[in-house]
Amino acid sequence: MRFAGRGGAIAALILAVTAIGCGGTALDDQKTEDQIKDSVEKGQGGKVTAVDCPSGVDVEPGTVFSCAVTRPGGKTETAKLRIRDEDANVDFFNLSPSK
Repeated sequence: MRFAGRGGAIAALILAVTAIGCGGTALDDQKTEDQIKDSVEKGQGGKVTAVDCPSGVDVEPGTVFSCAVTRPGGKTETAKLRIRDEDANVDFFNLSPSK
């Protein structure tokens, strides 16, 4: 995954594995967190100590959600993602400092 710059668009996609639950199909939040961590470290460099995504995000095309990215020293950033299709392909389109 390549970053277009701090807070810029990402040029590639993340394929998030889905989990089937009682309420339908949801993104696998652990897999999504692992992929964001790898993408941020490779794309911008620097260590990521943790990524926290919401659990139970239904695979619904167009859904936008955010994950918290924590760097060493406790600095946090927000990763914004959009579910692209019913196959759980996700666009990782923004990484910005948390407010």
